[in-house]
Amino acid sequence: MRRALLIAVCALSLSQAQEQPAMIQAARVPAAIRPYMAPSTPPIRLHNSSRLSGLIRAGNLYLTVADALALAMENNLNLEIDRYGPLTQDAQLERAKAGGPLRGVLSASAQIAAPDYGVGVNGTIAAAGLSSGSGSSGGNGGNGGATVQQIGVVVPNFDPTLQNVTTFSHVTTPETYINLAGSNSLVQTAHTYNTQYTQGLTTGGSIAFVEYQQTFGENAPGDFVNPSSEARMNIIIRQPLLQQFGVSLNNRTIRVSQINVTASREVFRGQLLDLAASVLNLYYTLAAAGDELKARQRALEIAQKFYEDTRTEISTEAIPGIKLPPAEAEVSTRRQELQIAQANVRQQEVLLKEAISHTEDPALEAAGIVLVDRIQIPETDDLPPLRELVTTAMAKRPDVAVSKYRDQTDDINLAGTTNPLLPTLNTQFQTYDRGVAGDGHTVIVGGQPAPPNAYFVGGYGRAFQQLFQHDFSNYTGYTYLSIPIGNRGAQADYGIAQLQHRQSEVTSQRDVNTIVVDVAARVAAVRQAHAHYDTARDSRALQEQLLTADQQHFLSGGKTITFENLMADQRALVNAQIAEVNALAAYAHARTSLDQTLGETLEKNNISLDEGLKGHVERQSQIPDVLDIGRK
Repeated sequence: MRRALLIAVCALSLSQAQEQPAMIQAARVPAAIRPYMAPSTPPIRLHNSSRLSGLIRAGNLYLTVADALALAMENNLNLEIDRYGPLTQDAQLERAKAGGPLRGVLSASAQIAAPDYGVGVNGTIAAAGLSSGSGSSGGNGGNGGATVQQIGVVVPNFDPTLQNVTTFSHVTTPETYINLAGSNSLVQTAHTYNTQYTQGLTTGGSIAFVEYQQTFGENAPGDFVNPSSEARMNIIIRQPLLQQFGVSLNNRTIRVSQINVTASREVFRGQLLDLAASVLNLYYTLAAAGDELKARQRALEIAQKFYEDTRTEISTEAIPGIKLPPAEAEVSTRRQELQIAQANVRQQEVLLKEAISHTEDPALEAAGIVLVDRIQIPETDDLPPLRELVTTAMAKRPDVAVSKYRDQTDDINLAGTTNPLLPTLNTQFQTYDRGVAGDGHTVIVGGQPAPPNAYFVGGYGRAFQQLFQHDFSNYTGYTYLSIPIGNRGAQADYGIAQLQHRQSEVTSQRDVNTIVVDVAARVAAVRQAHAHYDTARDSRALQEQLLTADQQHFLSGGKTITFENLMADQRALVNAQIAEVNALAAYAHARTSLDQTLGETLEKNNISLDEGLKGHVERQSQIPDVLDIGRK
């Protein structure tokens, strides 16, 4: 008992796991490290929904229109592929919120064996202008990184970045300034910590905070403070004033991505609408094929009875034997038509099964489809005026909505090619404070002992005290102006973007004109199909009346009606019945096509976009009584 219960629980858990909709799931780790762990997505769904197996009874799949649509929403592979479109756009929106092209990294090469400016022998030499050195006078740290080229303005990085470069070095160099160094070889050790926090701004600029520390020691006997500790804090503000300036310019990718998220759902709604229309057409085609099969079956039964009656009459010598071959040919023809109708039904069942299932299922393959709903046709088509129908199509069609969203994104993206027409004018302001302290040493200067400056004696605490007291504060600012002569690249980019936008506008107008023509054509098709059905229905009724009258005349002993006449009447009636069935299916297809053209397929069939995105329909299927199906 326990084992069976465990197996049931495991099966239920697996089913629930596989029925999860596709999505990007953040890693289940503490929030502090979650951004650095790869997210995951559920495995693809490779099984059919439980609804499908629940609709199979005694080897038959009982389908209503609503259940066929629900199964397609849950199991259709093409729709399952389409579900990843909106998810991808959701991820694209998150990427757009981060901003920027590919990020570069800080370069540590400038800090190898580089004492701070004015610290130690080499730092003093560099400060005196005796060597170019490799030290950093501004304390910006390394700013090397990859260069990314892009048409239009590159959006700043909106995600803040925290970077750290830690360098340990031990350097021995020959020293030519022996009077200053006190040794032919200078040995320097340095521990450098450079931490930078950078934040991009939607104005196009950026703000950076740099915290820098260095512990430096050397073997120079004339160094008063050795080893020494330096601290430095920088605030750097950069802001373009012409090219790359503006909130609306730099957040355009976010706004475009937000529109694309909505547009992707409209695209999916269009795909769902097309699938629903396809399933409806498959359902009605199978219904018509089934009705034709029944008519062909009745025709064969009538031909078989005629053949048996003819053989009986010949055996009693009531009619000549020459009448038997035509009767045999009639049976053979009707049997061949029945076989073709049976093959057509099987083919239509395969197509409908493919539309409503995920994978191969032996039970589904072996099951015959029993359609519960029948095609209904109203007495009259109360269609609104054409102008009103066109207005409905413009308001409800997914492709119209997507076209509007495309125009909106084009307008937004045009700013990316308009702004580069301007010259480049950038400004930067930087403020930084420094502090230096270390172990004090008394050195011999001119034969006399010289004590260290007490102001610089101490550790990092003393250096940070100098820093926060602004004892060594610095301020710099600059502007940069670049004016391209001719500016042909930006002019060409802008011109191409404008031409493409105008082309898109013309395309949108052409699509509107096409919609008007399509709606008019679909309305005409519905009315024509209704007229054809009325004609086929009346023809079938007249043929039934004719057959009834000829049968009564034949049974009353009339000599003008023969078995051949009755068989011709029967064939004509079967053909009339098939014509009525085909006309009924043609009307259903025409009405489905009109609803699809108007964008009303989903609402008229109570299909929810959210259920389509999830791949699960909440409504439960109700299998009707088999006897009720038979009476239909």
